[in-house]
Amino acid sequence: MSRIGKSPINLPQGVTLEIAKDNLVTVKGSKGSLQQQVNPAIKMSVEDNVVSLERPTESKRHKAMHGLYRALLANMVEGVSEGYKRELELVGVGYKAVVQGNVLELNVGYSHSIFLGLPDEIKVTAETVKGQNPKITLESIDKQLIGQVAAKIKSLRSVEPYKGKGIRFVGEYIRRKAGKTAAK
Repeated sequence: MSRIGKSPINLPQGVTLEIAKDNLVTVKGSKGSLQQQVNPAIKMSVEDNVVSLERPTESKRHKAMHGLYRALLANMVEGVSEGYKRELELVGVGYKAVVQGNVLELNVGYSHSIFLGLPDEIKVTAETVKGQNPKITLESIDKQLIGQVAAKIKSLRSVEPYKGKGIRFVGEYIRRKAGKTAAK
């Protein structure tokens, strides 16, 4: 059996999981609620705050769906109970970020500012401390959405390997290259 698919999901205190007739799973918690459509072939059961998933056959497709839906449901449970947080830092001279409502304004070395509208499900903050790189913090209950938005922000100015300038995740290791040697 799948190592991921066969492991049960424990529901924390205050989190409820409901399964509708058309296999629409709704997870509600203190931070909000999320919904996910599950393939009808995967059987789900909730007993004593433990969710378990079963697949009908050992076919490759059912094995893949078994692990996928278990991971998606576990991410939903964690999201509505604790939430997800991603931090990005802007490395470069004159780089800055400003948040106005749900619009993120970035100055990252282009001749113009970049305005990025963010979904309502994501809470964004930008902080600039003197002597440190500006930081952008994203918070949400949806792991897929926050990852997609963070990747989009990061792609606006990817990190270059010589000086290390660009947008990166906090704590991300950047492999640096040596520059040209001086001509004699």
